[in-house]
Amino acid sequence: MKLYTVHAEAPPPPGPEGWPEPKARPPVLVKEGFSLAAAIFGPFWFAWNRLWLAALGLLVLIAAASLLLPEVLAGVVVPALHVLAGFEARDLLRARLARRGQPLAGVVAAPDLEIAWFRLMQQRPDLVRSAP
Repeated sequence: MKLYTVHAEAPPPPGPEGWPEPKARPPVLVKEGFSLAAAIFGPFWFAWNRLWLAALGLLVLIAAASLLLPEVLAGVVVPALHVLAGFEARDLLRARLARRGQPLAGVVAAPDLEIAWFRLMQQRPDLVRSAP
């Protein structure tokens, strides 16, 4: 069973009578745990997820370790930086969502993403109403 954190913004206040309901951004489900894609692709994964400072920081650390450390030590430090990126990637993604106005709204346990959306619809239909 995998855990997914649900990030959703508060529903917008209703508009004037007769106007259409304002739309909220759809909720985002983020899987809990290690990100193999972030560990393998490193700065590219962070850039793809618009975590620009993390991508730049990891790129600078990898370049500095490769250029400044002896080859034997760099062969240990660079993979360690990639593993660290894999462990921290989803937490940084959650922090970006919270800064963007989509704080943690709940947790869903499911074997895959599709069933997680289904369980979210059962638990919180008010959030899924705005989903695409």
